[in-house]
Amino acid sequence: MANNGQTRGRRAAVVAGLRTPFVKAGGDFRDLSAVDLGALVVNELIARSGIPAGEFDMLAFGQVVPSPLATLIGREIVLRTSLPRSVEAHTAARACATSIQTATDAADQIALGNHAVAIAGGADSISDAGIFVSRPLAQALAEASRAKTLVDRVKAFAGLKPRDLAPVPPALNEPTTGLSMGQSAERMAQQNGISREAQDALAYQSHRRSAEAWATGKFDVEVMHVAVPPRYERVAAKDNIVRSDATLDALAALKPVFDRKYGTITAGNSSPLTDGAAALILVAEEKAKALGLKPLGYVRAYAYAALDPKDQLLQGPAYAAPVALDRAGLTLQDMDLVDMHEAFAAQVLSNLQAFGSKKFAQEKLGRSQPLGEVDPARLNVNGGSIALGHPFGATGARMIHQTLRELGRRKGAHALITVCAAGAVGAALVLDGPEA
Repeated sequence: MANNGQTRGRRAAVVAGLRTPFVKAGGDFRDLSAVDLGALVVNELIARSGIPAGEFDMLAFGQVVPSPLATLIGREIVLRTSLPRSVEAHTAARACATSIQTATDAADQIALGNHAVAIAGGADSISDAGIFVSRPLAQALAEASRAKTLVDRVKAFAGLKPRDLAPVPPALNEPTTGLSMGQSAERMAQQNGISREAQDALAYQSHRRSAEAWATGKFDVEVMHVAVPPRYERVAAKDNIVRSDATLDALAALKPVFDRKYGTITAGNSSPLTDGAAALILVAEEKAKALGLKPLGYVRAYAYAALDPKDQLLQGPAYAAPVALDRAGLTLQDMDLVDMHEAFAAQVLSNLQAFGSKKFAQEKLGRSQPLGEVDPARLNVNGGSIALGHPFGATGARMIHQTLRELGRRKGAHALITVCAAGAVGAALVLDGPEA
């Protein structure tokens, strides 16, 4: 387990945030790359913030699904936006926790005094996922590129078999276990006794709360409008995955996906493949005052943790959250809000179960007492990834902004965010409200 946490020093204030609508892969954003989406949201965020572009001195951005043509999304966004080209930028990848990573990178640089005004975020376009070729074909192409004659170029391909010509999609399985994320979640559901009914109930709640947040205007300030290419005659203004008409009966009618005979995980109680981008502006506390900016809240503490992928792949939050809360000097009971990434309903329910388990605390964490129970009225109060969607690199930034906005509405003091990620990694972030 990593021991890193925010370095004590200047407080990093989150002063603004923004995201694109989150849309199903292959939909409105199918002609936009992750870099395109990231540049759109960063440009709009800068314009809305009123902060002069020359004040920014850092950008940290990430993506999870590799782009075929742009591997350094952080630097590419600087070059495609109103930011000065001198802005230092880097690219990060921590699977589903990617924009938690970029946010804590920015917070640490602010705390250390290296930077004062930073942008952090992430984007992913599943629609633009790279399709690879087999190793034999790749080797043949490389050999052909070095050939000096047409005959030699033809010879490079002579040994290929028909199967070598088939396209290779991006890997979806854990390299160390051979299991997909969904198969691992199914195992967790079975091992932890998580029922289909409980999973569907959480999914229904996610859709209901997300739909209500949209209906009451909560998301209006959080989500920008995007003109849809290539004709730009339509505008994507809302997430297109949220189902205001979701019912428990409809969810119960869906068939299991990963274990068709005995499984409980369906398309309805899982997060869908999604395109989108999200970004935050983080500023040193004293710099925010000098610029006349009103913080939405502050980064107080964080932790990352990891376990063996052969155990419970998506249980990382249950390991990271206690450490983050310890570093914050707070308890779960101090949290006015808890926002847990909903990769799968089974994963959320498994982590909540671990939070309240004395046995888990003693055997897995070496702690005498469990973290505690989460009040359902404080959990994912405006919905989560099952309903809103999950563009891998963007989800963390979406959660931070969404949670801080709600914390402000409730005049709350503290919030906990958790994210599970591939490789059996977990992230936890403790936020303070603007008055804390």
